[in-house]
Amino acid sequence: MTAKSQRPARRARIVRPGRLVVSHPHPVPGLPHPLRLTVYLPPGYEESDERFPVAYLFDGQNLFGDEGSYAGGWHLHDHLDVRAARGKRVPIVVGIHHGGPSRFQELSPWPVEDPRVEALGDRLLDWIVGHLGHLVGSDLRLLGGPENTLVGGSSLGGLLALYGFARHPGFFGRALVMSPSLWVNDGAIFSYVAKARIWGDPRVYLDCGGREARGYAIEHARWMVRLLGRKGFVAGRHFMWRPDMRGSHNERAWRRRLPKALRFLYG
Repeated sequence: MTAKSQRPARRARIVRPGRLVVSHPHPVPGLPHPLRLTVYLPPGYEESDERFPVAYLFDGQNLFGDEGSYAGGWHLHDHLDVRAARGKRVPIVVGIHHGGPSRFQELSPWPVEDPRVEALGDRLLDWIVGHLGHLVGSDLRLLGGPENTLVGGSSLGGLLALYGFARHPGFFGRALVMSPSLWVNDGAIFSYVAKARIWGDPRVYLDCGGREARGYAIEHARWMVRLLGRKGFVAGRHFMWRPDMRGSHNERAWRRRLPKALRFLYG
């Protein structure tokens, strides 16, 4: 036998799954209908006393499975299970479901299409940092502080994540901002972020696809990157900008970019 043939076969890495828990619909003051939650608990959560960071993510119906999504789900639980198997840091995820005719209202702080239709994004954020944050903090073992609390989403969810990060820096210290709808209300998010007082050691992941909105979306995202730089955010430490020239505006693209986003946000 050769030395090579005597070498033992490499053992496959065993990926232990986390657990997904779907809640009953929760009423949200000021919103037209209650919102369901899907919560991801990391592998071994029940068997340990460990505390975890927490991530509040919009469009919870698209985060895990493929059912009901346009281009498949994010499969976020699979990515986090692999990270956990490698000894990497993972959060508890609170996925907040949306969809239907009121999505434009719920996921924006400003009117999206019709200025006569009230935007409800502030009401949703107030519920998250108030009632939901208290509920999750009392029921689950969390690491405290904004440095351990993330808000995230894509498209309109990405817009509201960036806005919520800027509006509530004492609650959210991390933001996952994928393909954000920065055009809403003639780009009002730019002046809002420019005036916002953000402190501590923030961390923002921002990306956009080159095939979104005929290239306009990625140019808008570059403007936001320059604005963050002018506010003192340091690339590689406070923010990561990831242009994806072959990326489109769908779950398939966000799923593909997710592992690198998790590495930046959670080390």
